Amino acid sequence: MTLLTAAATADRVRSGSVTAVEATRDALQRIGPDAVNGWRVLRPDAALEEAAAVDARPDRYSLPLAGVPIAIKDNVAVSGHRMLDGVSASCGAGLPVEQSDHPVVKRLRAAGAVVVGLTRVPELCLWAMTDDAEAVTANPHRPGRTAGGSSGGSAAVVAAGHVALAHGNDGLGSLRGPAAACGVVTIKPGRGVVPAQLGPTDWFGMAENGPLTRTVEDAALALSVMAGRPELAEIGDGAGLRIGLGLNRPTPVTFTARAIVDAVRGAAGTLSGRGHSVRDVKVPYPATPLPLLARWAAAAAADADDIVARGANPALLQSRTRRHVALGRTVERRNLVRPADAAGIESALERFFAVQRIDVLVTPALARRPAEARAYNALPWAASAVPSLAYAPYPSLWNLVGWPAMTVPYRGEGVQLIARPGGEADLLAVAAELEV
Repeated sequence: MTLLTAAATADRVRSGSVTAVEATRDALQRIGPDAVNGWRVLRPDAALEEAAAVDARPDRYSLPLAGVPIAIKDNVAVSGHRMLDGVSASCGAGLPVEQSDHPVVKRLRAAGAVVVGLTRVPELCLWAMTDDAEAVTANPHRPGRTAGGSSGGSAAVVAAGHVALAHGNDGLGSLRGPAAACGVVTIKPGRGVVPAQLGPTDWFGMAENGPLTRTVEDAALALSVMAGRPELAEIGDGAGLRIGLGLNRPTPVTFTARAIVDAVRGAAGTLSGRGHSVRDVKVPYPATPLPLLARWAAAAAADADDIVARGANPALLQSRTRRHVALGRTVERRNLVRPADAAGIESALERFFAVQRIDVLVTPALARRPAEARAYNALPWAASAVPSLAYAPYPSLWNLVGWPAMTVPYRGEGVQLIARPGGEADLLAVAAELEV
């Protein structure tokens, strides 16, 4: 019943020392009654059947994720299940049962992974806290605080030791925020590295799929499968990288907790001690958050239209969702989602990385401790919007430009690492050096 890493589980299943069925049964026993409320759906019988099929595969001995029990965030298609994307069962009663897997799920299953269940998300994955009409997801790392959002269910089940690997995705920090909140590892790949296919617009190109794990090795392994790039599983030494330490505020109203600043400075000191060149830099954050806020609202409108078109009842969407969708309609009418805005910001960041000669940028992942765990779905829109913006302001810029970024825990806090497009291997190498 001891949780092994995904890499260790796959090694044992490939060698024949354990079976995929045994690994899956152990995971189901660890989950028990799910005290963290991270799972929306558990599929014990189907998972054990999947595991038996893995054991029977003639290529089991070469599968990178042979017999590894995993969780899938409930906003991508898993065959045989309704994809509710956080809406209530009554709201989503008219949604179809999915007949095929999302491409990322196909890749994970082809690699030998076993889908144990689907994890809880806030409605339409809009918020930085995870709760729905049935339950509030707890944070095993910080009791009484949210597990983050929108991949909070996936982060919670990894942090609780239910599984070593969970799928999630990230449109404005929805992998990195929950990872930092729950003390686990994640990587948001750069645009186009992993198939997105997240709603009708991929949140205007901001949303990406990625893994949540307890180790950097597992994150690299999972990313290599999701991306179809086996070389990403091999973590290099990353020797002699140029590291920028960016502790300036992303917004005038951001106030970062001293414990977080100290942890990020400590991480930079560790990297300096490993031979990297580290220097303080000032990140050129945009003067206005409008390009990000406009996409957040407009994405809600597009995703609401999509789920209603697929059969959800619009009258049963949460009031906070309907308010956010209404804002998105205003954004659409005023044509506030402008590609030129994102292009200008990316050009400024390219110049910044070039002039400062940075390979990897290090920043906080969160500004302060996560918001309180509570039933936000029953509260007014502002009760969800304000904390979503307040405690996790650092990650979203890198969604806007589509650059790779990850979070690794260090001294109990989340440290964010950012690189230019194609820099996933550098991020993994640096994260491995911060791992304790």
